[in-house]
Amino acid sequence: MIQIARETPTRTDVLLLLDEHLADMFATSPAESVHALDHSALTAPEVSFWTAREDGVLLGCGALKQLTPTEGEIKSMRTAPAARGRGIAAALLGEIVNAARHRRYERLYLETGSQDFFAPARRLYDRHGFTECAPFADYVLDPHSTFMRLDLAGG
Repeated sequence: MIQIARETPTRTDVLLLLDEHLADMFATSPAESVHALDHSALTAPEVSFWTAREDGVLLGCGALKQLTPTEGEIKSMRTAPAARGRGIAAALLGEIVNAARHRRYERLYLETGSQDFFAPARRLYDRHGFTECAPFADYVLDPHSTFMRLDLAGG
């Protein structure tokens, strides 16, 4: 059974998955267009971090960063290659959206790449109600980025 839980991003297996995530981001986007958080940034007080595990084996991770008292940003969504196609990302996303609703956030944002490599991620977010939007927070227009938002008010 898959278990999703809050966890520290400093466990060895999580660090390896996050290293793989960062490596892919830098391999597919120019450095100035990589907005993935490093390990230390994921331990900041404004960031909550979740993992998905099955029998203790890490399947994926994701984070929620508080931007304002009513807005959050999804960060560091990653599914282990061997676990892809099993709905792990959708389960993690559901947990993060539920946490945002519980915190009474009105909006949830994310930034992902615009390249073909990121098409599965964009489809996932689209299926869960996210729509493209203008840059938010400190982001600026970037041809390598797609910005998305989910309005939570009333839901």
